[in-house]
Amino acid sequence: MAALRHASFAPHVAPDTRLLILGSLPGARSLAERQYYAHPTNQFWRLVGAVIDRPLAELPYSERLASLRAAKIGLWDVIRSAERRTSSDSHIRDAEAHDLAALVAALPDLRMIAFNGGKAAAIGRRQLPVLDSVEVVDLPSSSAANTIGYALKWKQWQRLAAALDDN
Repeated sequence: MAALRHASFAPHVAPDTRLLILGSLPGARSLAERQYYAHPTNQFWRLVGAVIDRPLAELPYSERLASLRAAKIGLWDVIRSAERRTSSDSHIRDAEAHDLAALVAALPDLRMIAFNGGKAAAIGRRQLPVLDSVEVVDLPSSSAANTIGYALKWKQWQRLAAALDDN
């Protein structure tokens, strides 16, 4: 299978975003459906739903996004475009990164940036400016390809709730 160039989606953020979750690059299913984390085996919606105590995985996509916005959670990817043969992050080549610094500068209420997986963290951390008041967290990937299991993923993902606390 030949590598094709893929491009990510526009950011899903609002000016009052407190938590920004950054993936690497949407997989084939997500690109085909034009939806973040569209593959049914990806645990993203289940994990984030548990953070905000809402069954996001059971909702239509538009309601998932509305729920994230209401919870002050933003989504984006660290890679603007890249070549990739399959949906695996290990196959990403010739990646062009997004301007994360510009996005972060436009989010005055931002408290935490969370990288969904190692590839997102490796590329994204290089794009960030020094952030004094924003916590940066590396999470295990929500992808089914990360086989550590939901319980171990959740143990780390539950840290995201701290960014959304009103205190």
